[in-house]
Amino acid sequence: MIAEPRGILFDLDGTLLDTAPDLGNALNHILKQLNYPEKSYDEYRVESSNGAIGMLKMGLGDNFDKFDTEELREKFLQSYAANVCRDTRPFEGIESLIKQIDAQHIPWGIVTNKPGFLTQALLAFFPVFKRCQVCFSGDSFANRKPHPEPLLKAAETLNVAPQSIWYVGDAERDMEAAQAAGMVAVLARYGYLTPDELARSWDVDLSVDSPHELCELLPGV
Repeated sequence: MIAEPRGILFDLDGTLLDTAPDLGNALNHILKQLNYPEKSYDEYRVESSNGAIGMLKMGLGDNFDKFDTEELREKFLQSYAANVCRDTRPFEGIESLIKQIDAQHIPWGIVTNKPGFLTQALLAFFPVFKRCQVCFSGDSFANRKPHPEPLLKAAETLNVAPQSIWYVGDAERDMEAAQAAGMVAVLARYGYLTPDELARSWDVDLSVDSPHELCELLPGV
């Protein structure tokens, strides 16, 4: 039986926020500049947890290696930063979930692989996240997920033992990081998973199909 959490950590893209529309806008801006066909929401949504490089590889396909990777990534990030929250929204039920966590006085935070300057810029748009007690990004430490270091550092900041923390994410690296850190790995099946990924058996402790379902697992509900 899974114990109730004494702390909760979240991934960001595909878990708390549906950032795919704005990431897709950035991708299509780059593709248009390069005279490549733009991609649809259904095409880029499933890559939205994989960062700039994952998005660009999907958009350019076999031609990705023809370009300077770092230059292309920088252009993507600049385009995204310029419109970081035009169409981004919390997933349905996230605001209620966070309010429930706050009402139960459960310490919580965010551990994402997103660059720090984008993470902070994005979170500033959403008052519901103002009580976030720790927020680490992909450039906060030498290692990032699936390495457990960021999760363990977050546990230290929350002053909660890793085994008493639930880590919620929508990608395999999230589940690997949670398991490596000794946390309860909670798969957000509503996130940016492909049909093949949904059918696979990852090493998870819990899985939820919506933020509402996660809310129902919390104490006091």
